Amino acid sequence: MPYSRLAHPRATIAVLERHGLHTRKALGQHFLIDDNIVGRIVAAAALEPGEHVLEIGPGIGTLTDALLSAGAEVVAVEYDDRLLPVLAELADERGRLTVVHADAVTVPVGALSLGGASPRALVANLPYAVAATVVLRFFQELPSLERAVVMVQAEVADRMAARPGTKAYGSYSVKLGLHARAAGRFPVPRSCFLPPPRVDSAVITLVRDDRTDDAGLLEAASRAADAAFTQRRKTLRNSLAAGLAVVPAVAEALLAEAGIDPSARAETLDIERFLKLGAVLGARS
Repeated sequence: MPYSRLAHPRATIAVLERHGLHTRKALGQHFLIDDNIVGRIVAAAALEPGEHVLEIGPGIGTLTDALLSAGAEVVAVEYDDRLLPVLAELADERGRLTVVHADAVTVPVGALSLGGASPRALVANLPYAVAATVVLRFFQELPSLERAVVMVQAEVADRMAARPGTKAYGSYSVKLGLHARAAGRFPVPRSCFLPPPRVDSAVITLVRDDRTDDAGLLEAASRAADAAFTQRRKTLRNSLAAGLAVVPAVAEALLAEAGIDPSARAETLDIERFLKLGAVLGARS
């Protein structure tokens, strides 16, 4: 039995033709047509029967069908109103699917609950234009979210899993790392999509790993990361000064108080040191 009845070129084309649909490049629509990849995503999600799952950009419901077969209760956020009738058919047929017509970047998190329960897992083939923003947002704003298994552009996956001292490591890596850690990844060939994208893709698993429960410190550490990477080729003394709009002497004093070498560069700092710098910034705010 297939994981998803729609994860095949003929099945996908049939649904699109029946509803008079075509892909919209502006929305980054690339429909997954490889059932093996669908199965690997579901396996990585390790869902429990009845678990509340959030899906972003369900499209025609290819991954949704597999999530429902795994016993999940799915809230799917879809921006493209042309796809709502397709998803309504799936909801009527399968049950346990709530479709929210909204932009995942701005949808109120309260709209994602089922019976008062918030999602524990985010499982999605994400629209690539908003993938990084959406993942960070829901780890920040949905404390119930325990893990995410998401398809993203390969270079975004690099940023999500980046370690200090690597080219991909930046402010986004730090901000996501304050809440979650990478726990697995596999590549997805371009031929697995209809139409094939022009970029490489990967599925990455992220597991919640909050570094602190102090909301003020999290905000300050995020602000420190954004400031420190303003001019990543420069020393922290200069890049932090530019990012905070202060003179270099003030930036150097902040770094000294946090125990950080002002001549170092931002990409050499691990998350713990960004937390220390955030604590200094927070104390001076």
